[in-house]
Amino acid sequence: MQNQRNIILAVVLTGLLLLGWESAMSWFYPQAAKRPVAAASAPAVPAKPGREGGLLNAADVALEKKDLRAELAAGHRVIIDAPGLKGSINLMGALVDDVSMARHRETVDKSSAPVRLFSPAGTPAQHFAQIGWVGEGVAAPDAKTMWTAEGAKLTPQTPVTLRWTNTTGQTYTIRYAVDADYMITATQSVANTAPAPVVVRPFALVNRTEKTSSVDTWQLHSGPIGAFDGSVNFDNNYSTVAEAPGGAIALKGVSNWIGFTDIYWLSALIPDAGAKAEAAFRALGKGIYRADLIYPTVSVAPGKVQSQNVRLFAGAKENSVLEKYEAAGVSNFSFSIDWGWFSWFEKPIFWLLDSIFNKVGNFGLAIILLTLVVRGVMFPIAQRQFASMAAMRALQPKMKALQERYKDDKQTQQQKIMELYKEEKVNPLAGCLPIFLQIPVFFALYKVLTLTIEMRHQPFVLWIKDLSAPDPAHILNLFGLLPFDPPSFLAIGVLAILLGITMWLQFKLQPAAMDPAQQQIFSIMPWIMMFVMAPFAAGLLIYWITSNLLTIAQQKYLYSKHPQLKAQADKDQTDVNRAVTREQKAASTRKPKTP
Repeated sequence: MQNQRNIILAVVLTGLLLLGWESAMSWFYPQAAKRPVAAASAPAVPAKPGREGGLLNAADVALEKKDLRAELAAGHRVIIDAPGLKGSINLMGALVDDVSMARHRETVDKSSAPVRLFSPAGTPAQHFAQIGWVGEGVAAPDAKTMWTAEGAKLTPQTPVTLRWTNTTGQTYTIRYAVDADYMITATQSVANTAPAPVVVRPFALVNRTEKTSSVDTWQLHSGPIGAFDGSVNFDNNYSTVAEAPGGAIALKGVSNWIGFTDIYWLSALIPDAGAKAEAAFRALGKGIYRADLIYPTVSVAPGKVQSQNVRLFAGAKENSVLEKYEAAGVSNFSFSIDWGWFSWFEKPIFWLLDSIFNKVGNFGLAIILLTLVVRGVMFPIAQRQFASMAAMRALQPKMKALQERYKDDKQTQQQKIMELYKEEKVNPLAGCLPIFLQIPVFFALYKVLTLTIEMRHQPFVLWIKDLSAPDPAHILNLFGLLPFDPPSFLAIGVLAILLGITMWLQFKLQPAAMDPAQQQIFSIMPWIMMFVMAPFAAGLLIYWITSNLLTIAQQKYLYSKHPQLKAQADKDQTDVNRAVTREQKAASTRKPKTP
């Protein structure tokens, strides 16, 4: 009866797990939302942000296309043409408001448009940077100022200088330079030709809408971000800024960099080392937010020029690129990727995976080779595990004798069993060690697939076009032939089925559990995991399937080295099967109790 209750409880918990898994996975592992394409008159329907970010409402998407076309057709722009960035600088206000990332596409289709990060003010996807000054008793340029450009195109070889002169003898210039990746350097200068000193206060800002943000969860930070006193601050999101007194949060400490992050993208301002800039996040209303760097006021004497540099990062969070800037002095820039508490382990796993990829050219193959490396490192531990299991099997007769002798005194029974372990120098937990050692590797790979853009849109073979996304070959819609997407807890793909089969084969080779109820629970565990793991990234399932296959091969090999263990395992399996059969027969013939 107790065994039946255990099995019923396991089935109930499994049902609850499957029914609640879709909502749980949409929170902990959100997927990129499909961009709607509809008429501008489509009603506004709230949509949850996805991993990619970007506009989700059909009306906003249509309006963005229209507004962007009009803004870019108006002229007065300086072209940005760099290997990493494409776009333009708006001479109206000297705004960097048109930036796309040349190395990253919107979809897995290589011919799709590059991912757009910046859009002009007033468009639904508003996101831009501004470098400027506030004048104290003197005219300074603002967002409506029309600048003149010296240079027609900003490239890594050709910087561009914007210039504007007021009516009182002050000339403001911004010299823009861009590198081959995603960094724009702005040198802002004020030349004073008037007979008296003038006072100005330089600033730099990034302005964006919340509409295009990616999902923000406990493990995937999206929103305001910065590094202060050498430590990256993940404390704020859009709601904390909006709810702050006055809609502003002033940041304490020396500002290393400040801006906004999505899971894959980052826009950040980086002041010169030693610059005493005040940093703050501000909510401007209607879902618009701003990250500010405001410098101390400076007095520019007659005939003098005051200059300073600020860098603008506007691009993808490619780890190698971030580490390059970090090595050049941008404090903890690679930690704009939210590695979390276990970065000390995740970053080496990512480094190893990326290094293998650079050799073989396929991330799916790199994941398989990474698994081989991990299992190879742990093979000596697996050998000790099997030796421990063999020793445990040798102790079975003595343990059964103790269990029988002290069957009415469980406390003494456990004490005697522990003494037996100690006398025979056997560790009953040694067999679990390889499983526990795999957990951090599995979690690290999960974080790598979730956070790093290097895995985004990386194909493997055949139908697997994106290793960071779930397997698209779902059984219920006949591998995409039927025009519907099944709910995540029923979205069982080929990889999930392979995972279930390999786990089942692996459990079949394990020594049988002595308790029939445990054996039955373990027999359904592979199929539970098939449902649970189906919504995860295809790359993660490839890792687990490969690990299972290696475990099966390893067990076969070690059983050949320990034939007594294989014989004992077969005998235990037979005993358990008989016990299960007896329990089922007893349950079928047991009469219900009369009240």
